[in-house]
Amino acid sequence: MNKITAAITAVGGYVPDFVLTNKLLETMVDTNDEWITSRTGIKERRILKGEGLGTSYLAIKAAEDLIKKGNINPLEIDLVLLATATPDLPVAATAVYVATEIGATNAFAYDMQAACSGFLFGMSTAAAYIASGRYKKVLLIGADKMSSIIDYTDRATCIIFGDGAGAVLFEPNNEGLGLQDELLKSDGIGREFLKIDAGGSILPPSIETVTNKQHAVFQDGKTVYKYAVTGMADVSEKIMERNNLTNADVDWLIAHQANKRIIDATSSRMNLEEEKVLINIERYGNTTSGTLPLLLFDFEKKFKKGDNLIFAAFGGGFTWGSIYLKWAYDGDR
Repeated sequence: MNKITAAITAVGGYVPDFVLTNKLLETMVDTNDEWITSRTGIKERRILKGEGLGTSYLAIKAAEDLIKKGNINPLEIDLVLLATATPDLPVAATAVYVATEIGATNAFAYDMQAACSGFLFGMSTAAAYIASGRYKKVLLIGADKMSSIIDYTDRATCIIFGDGAGAVLFEPNNEGLGLQDELLKSDGIGREFLKIDAGGSILPPSIETVTNKQHAVFQDGKTVYKYAVTGMADVSEKIMERNNLTNADVDWLIAHQANKRIIDATSSRMNLEEEKVLINIERYGNTTSGTLPLLLFDFEKKFKKGDNLIFAAFGGGFTWGSIYLKWAYDGDR
């Protein structure tokens, strides 16, 4: 009997309509288009507008897109995993609400939080459930409404982040396609360099924390950048070495879209040609848990059955890693 592997069989995505351009940011904070573009590669990002709309709205839209395109019966979905750093509510799992709203009423569901590595870690989790043989269809969604935790007077963070969501369906495969290997890492040294100070159990919400803007993301950009450049490049190179892959064997790099210079450093270490490096950061910015699936959503038609994809991400905490996956279908089907 052939070994069961977990393959991605469908992709969906969603980004809000409102476009926050660099030019518009110039009217909000002390920055300019040239400064943002040269340092990050970002030209614009999408922002979710509308009262009462949270991360679940993004996730539901991405999941519905996948279900429609893939002609999936939501009642056949066994599990819904939602990678997010911005859940709708502090306690009730957003994934549970999403599963109900998309009609996946036979599934169990829960949230995962690993900052910008959330979707990558979710891929490992989804694949393990499939490989166990207990479940046949696992829906993994990466979604974040980053605008809900951004201080738009802080130019160190407001230029970087946007809102968006992507979704993939994992199913069993007997052809040797799907997830092949993973190298996942974490280190608590990063706890102080990318965080939200208040709102957790250490510093609960108060009038003072709100006044001091302690519920918005803080980032020590230089430190995070240094660790991210080294971390993403290291694991991506090592997963290639571990699987005897040369740069000619790798068809696509699916890298977390946080900063184009970090992506360039990773692809350079892997010795990849520019055309193999998929990038959409200029249009969406950093959507945190949404970047990896949104890349799959945007470039799905380029993929061919058997293509070798290397995923890489780095997030707060610190969390980082790389996954080697063989694509299971022709994207232009």
